[in-house]
Amino acid sequence: MAYRLLVRRIWTLSAKEIRCLPASSAAVASTSFSTSLQPSTARVSFLSASHTLHRALPHASRRHVSFNVQDNEDFTERVVKSQLPVLIDFHAQWCGPCKILGPRLEKAVAKQKGRVAMAKVDIDDHTDLAIEYGVSAVPTVIAMRGGDVVDHFVGIKDDDELDSFVSKIIGK
Repeated sequence: MAYRLLVRRIWTLSAKEIRCLPASSAAVASTSFSTSLQPSTARVSFLSASHTLHRALPHASRRHVSFNVQDNEDFTERVVKSQLPVLIDFHAQWCGPCKILGPRLEKAVAKQKGRVAMAKVDIDDHTDLAIEYGVSAVPTVIAMRGGDVVDHFVGIKDDDELDSFVSKIIGK
């Protein structure tokens, strides 16, 4: 019974708890439930502090290429006053085409490696911004440079059209 409880406790340890175990307790924990088929150094290396979470989750260090607009002040600071060209994705949670376009647009922006930013505006949360920029259907994408609207489109585009749209905005 105690053996089962110990095994259950070790399996339910979070990654943070495993990384924080001192090497001596890691060796004890690993020898208490492991078979003797593996050398003890292999068991200790799994539970040691050198086994970090970011190796297991490489996407955690990826840089975000888009951001959600929180309010009008956030929109002014991060979009209108931006030094970079910004694509504004006006979308809604209930919109099927928006769910298709969003990831495609993020991929096209990510290809530019920091030369363009992308803002996401939910029209249900920010109807005032949608009205101000003349959004009458979703998805609508508006491109701004220096606080001025330079281009826009409504609806879904394929990947090649999105790439050329983004390239045109940054001046390639």
